[in-house]
Amino acid sequence: MPKLKTKKIAAKRYKVTATGKLVHRVQGARHLRRRKDKRRQRRQDREIVLSKSMAKHVQRYLPYR
Repeated sequence: MPKLKTKKIAAKRYKVTATGKLVHRVQGARHLRRRKDKRRQRRQDREIVLSKSMAKHVQRYLPYR
């Protein structure tokens, strides 16, 4: 059986925690920050844990995470 290839776009967007959960950054957090209120900016600065159903889909793209 040949090695499976990692989808590089998924490897750049998702990170695996020490407990095996997948996290990602919130969209829209990098520019036009002046018009967003501080509460929204703080929320967008955190990493979000992926739901279990979405994590199944993403794990197909990251075979050797």
